[in-house]
Amino acid sequence: MVAMHRNPQKALANLRVQTLRWHDDRLELLDQRLLPTLVEYCKAVTAQDVAQAIRAMIVRGAPAIGCAAAYGVALAARQLRLGSRTDFFAGMERAFEVLSASRPTAVNLFWALQRMRGVLQQVQEQDTSIIAEVLLDEAHSVLAEDIETNRELGAHGAQLLHHGARVLTHCNAGALATAGYGTALGVIRSAIESGKQISVIANETRPYLQGARLTAWELMQEGIGVTLITDAMSGYLMARGEIDAVIVGADRVASNGDVANKIGSYMLSVLAKRHGIPFYVACPLSSIDRQIADGSLIPIEERSADEVLGFGETRWAPSGVSVRNPAFDVTPAELVSALITQRGVVLEPDAHKIAGLFSR
Repeated sequence: MVAMHRNPQKALANLRVQTLRWHDDRLELLDQRLLPTLVEYCKAVTAQDVAQAIRAMIVRGAPAIGCAAAYGVALAARQLRLGSRTDFFAGMERAFEVLSASRPTAVNLFWALQRMRGVLQQVQEQDTSIIAEVLLDEAHSVLAEDIETNRELGAHGAQLLHHGARVLTHCNAGALATAGYGTALGVIRSAIESGKQISVIANETRPYLQGARLTAWELMQEGIGVTLITDAMSGYLMARGEIDAVIVGADRVASNGDVANKIGSYMLSVLAKRHGIPFYVACPLSSIDRQIADGSLIPIEERSADEVLGFGETRWAPSGVSVRNPAFDVTPAELVSALITQRGVVLEPDAHKIAGLFSR
């Protein structure tokens, strides 16, 4: 077997925002902790580097985490390829372990690792240098397929938005959360590319401010009209008739259609239901966990209290106060108007309809 070296730069062509890229035999990750003030890339040369980047939120967003993890496996193989076969496979197992422990909620992480493990098993009898090249090739494919998937997903979702729609989004489900183009923001991009006039209202997304720091910045890079609000203003704008649709991404969707997404998404779904506004979830099939029956079984990450107590060097809460910081919540399927996937739109999702997505 000879690895066919794909060029990941082709997939990234024409993307204004490149979340992660392969350059000079290493993975470069846009450091999202520094946005919108600085645009800097961190370099990863080992699986441990990638795992740390995921834990530290240098890279975030379920699809982007999956892509990064795939490259983490490839980096481990390249690092180990010149040693003994025993050391190679032992080291690869350690790489899978450290990457899988990096964050618990985003199922794309585990989907990507399972995919890479499957490829490793297929070529395990080959020379380790060839195995390393095959795994790198597969990581490039994961990245390229993610961008194409988002474009397909966006085209399906764009049909749900009317000309002049005012769309509320939460957290960041754009190019920065994926290999490029985006899920929720991909729907908006596709609608605009089809000639529709769409404006975006972005929740700031406490406590990590992904909406304020990332979504607003990303949309401004492309000249897409965006208005930033605090999370608590959403209900007020809905009551005034100033929001036509809500679109969010997903970190994990259970087989019955329950959706785990950034904390605050459940609150928005309840508000949307109260005001008769559609609540859409845009996600690739890789974000659907068919092994989990419902949202109660989705692990919810609790992050550091520091994120709630302040931001950066600024602190606004009293020292010693008790803090809760769940990073995600679960929206029941009954509050989801539609799942938007690369295989089409599923209205009022349930277990039967979701299973049908995988049989197409």
